[in-house]
Amino acid sequence: MIKSINPYTGETIKKYRQDTKSILNKKLKRAEKQYKVWRTHSLSSRAKFVRAIGQVLRENTDKYAAMITQEMGKPISQAKAEVEKCAWVCDYYADNAAEALQNEVIETDAYKSLVRYDPLGIILGVMPWNYPFWQVFRFAIPTLMAGNTVLLKHASNVMGCAELIEEAFNEAGFPEGCYQNLVISSKKVNSILKDDRVKAVSLTGSKPAGSAVASKASELIKPSVLELGGSNALVVFEDANLEETVKTCVQARFQNTGQSCIAGKRLLVQESVYLEFVEKFITQVRELKSGNPQDEDTFIGVMAREDLAEELEKQLEDSLTKGARLILGGKRRKTYFEPTVVIDVHKKARIFEEETFGPVMGITPFKTDLEAIDLVNRSKFGLGVSIFTEDYERAEALIGQFDDGAVFVNELVKSDPRLPFGGTKESGYGRELGTFGIKEFVNAKTVYFKKN
Repeated sequence: MIKSINPYTGETIKKYRQDTKSILNKKLKRAEKQYKVWRTHSLSSRAKFVRAIGQVLRENTDKYAAMITQEMGKPISQAKAEVEKCAWVCDYYADNAAEALQNEVIETDAYKSLVRYDPLGIILGVMPWNYPFWQVFRFAIPTLMAGNTVLLKHASNVMGCAELIEEAFNEAGFPEGCYQNLVISSKKVNSILKDDRVKAVSLTGSKPAGSAVASKASELIKPSVLELGGSNALVVFEDANLEETVKTCVQARFQNTGQSCIAGKRLLVQESVYLEFVEKFITQVRELKSGNPQDEDTFIGVMAREDLAEELEKQLEDSLTKGARLILGGKRRKTYFEPTVVIDVHKKARIFEEETFGPVMGITPFKTDLEAIDLVNRSKFGLGVSIFTEDYERAEALIGQFDDGAVFVNELVKSDPRLPFGGTKESGYGRELGTFGIKEFVNAKTVYFKKN
């Protein structure tokens, strides 16, 4: 039995009986049968369904947001924004998939030669709880637009969201078998992946989960995309606009109660503006409203599970023993963790070396550009980095020296349907979104017509 528990109240929302082998086999059969038809649909036909689900999302934003907030504690205003972003990704691929997947004619000595992008088959998605709608839609929509069918294994604590997402696809009129939710535990993922009918897998989650799935996919010679953890740096140079930079950095760290792979988790500030910046930063963090996630003006809710809050507490305590100084927050009550700021964080501290998945910000001073580059790249993660400077030539010179999958200048790292999203090192491989994302699960097929 899988339980969905409200992290704010501690109450059980609903219990879900796991799919039996018989049910799973029926879902696989439906997905395979539908794939043979769905792949023959024109891109304009698929786009109609995708536009329809975008409309379903817009018409039911409040309903879907309420479930997000109940199951993982996201403040309701942020939950609504998440659903709206899902509608955006539907619009983007409905409008742009045809161009992204059009045949690419290449001049050779043939009568005609080209590359066409054909679907692979059933694609398994394994998705996390922190953005329970967005993570699913940014994977599923381009995958479906490419002509594949989707099986989705969602995180066990957001099965209510998983159920509503499947309902949304059905309400939008998608043919039976295009998109199906699997009610299973993580232990059963490998058995689904091993099935010959499943052709590839995309996972967003932790390193252990990614390693396990990637290992099995590699053993089976099946493509995989991994979007794993991150420890993004926010680099504040002495010439930055401090007022705007502080606002952006507070948002980057504390939105979604800090539970985001692309949150800014390591704040690096040039020494000449260090004290001034820290003072302004603390002032704004103090103003963040904590409270019931159901309240529209709440910005800091609760963490999704108490064990996650306990782990964050351990990371903080260990870092304080290594010389970091706590200047704001630091207290935990069950799933609630106060917005916390720690200064003078050493590069050997756990909150510098590890991913912190919650509302704790560590601040580290640096002297030179080269030192900043070293501190950013010292991380075992490589998802994204934000740099803040008014000197765009300086920014251009620095960008190529960072190892991360994304560099944002004077802005927090964020996903955008129009741009590729993904990381390097332990943040994973492959790309979602943009034209790169829709081509992850296709067969780039060479076609050659010989001249007579």
